[in-house]
Amino acid sequence: MLKTALKPRWIAGLVFALLLSGVFVLLSQWQLSRSAQHEPPAPSSIEEVKPLVDVLQPGHFFPGSVSDQMVSATGSYDPEKQVLVEGRLYNNQKGFWIVSAFAVDGAPTLSGVAASPKTWIPVARGWVADAAQAGPPPSGAITLTGRLLPSEAPTPNVDAGPGRASAVAVAELINTWEVSSYPGFVAATSEVAAGVTVPLGDDVKALNIPAQPPAEQVNWLNIFYAVEWVVFAGFALYIWWRMVADDYRRDLEGDEFDDEPDSDAEVDKEPTSPEPEQKVQP
Repeated sequence: MLKTALKPRWIAGLVFALLLSGVFVLLSQWQLSRSAQHEPPAPSSIEEVKPLVDVLQPGHFFPGSVSDQMVSATGSYDPEKQVLVEGRLYNNQKGFWIVSAFAVDGAPTLSGVAASPKTWIPVARGWVADAAQAGPPPSGAITLTGRLLPSEAPTPNVDAGPGRASAVAVAELINTWEVSSYPGFVAATSEVAAGVTVPLGDDVKALNIPAQPPAEQVNWLNIFYAVEWVVFAGFALYIWWRMVADDYRRDLEGDEFDDEPDSDAEVDKEPTSPEPEQKVQP
């Protein structure tokens, strides 16, 4: 078989099959690269700061189209409504988020949901390495700017303790603070009081959460085409092997034919007994 495969024509055929298989593999990789497609960006930029009251409505589901939108709101904090969310990273160091309740001026109220006539939204104000470093929120009228994010899922069967939370879960914070709230929270980037930016403090780090990359959609048709091209690459090599095998079998059949005896040239002769001598009668 090896001797047959080393014939010049089959070596050339192998080179051609390998080149063809390489082209098929490249086409497969191209189809795979097209199988994961990013969603098209929204028509308006999420980095454009918009009023919170125009972007999100309390009492409704959080729409994905407003996630990561930069928003602004005017209102005030309640220092009695603040929790520390544990297990948050900053430069690979675990710490806490300071999350405070912010009453939004001009926000629609939800009658019958809470005793307070105001509508609130949780605000992640900053990060601290130690719980003792977290101070109260600024007092008075505040103009807040930050990134609007959907509520996190609550952590089941976890009691973080008084003044603590395991996640920025709006549903849990509503029950803790006994207020009506927007269905999301804001990661603050700036707090302004009387035209002056309020400093976070020496031990508090700004969050500066970037917008999340667009979601990917898997195109299964492209994945099918990618697998198909791989099958074609293997089939090209299989065809070469079958042609070599057929040629090898033809060579074997030719050798067997050459080894057969020539029936016309060789005649089987039966042995004959010698004729008896005739005696001559005198």
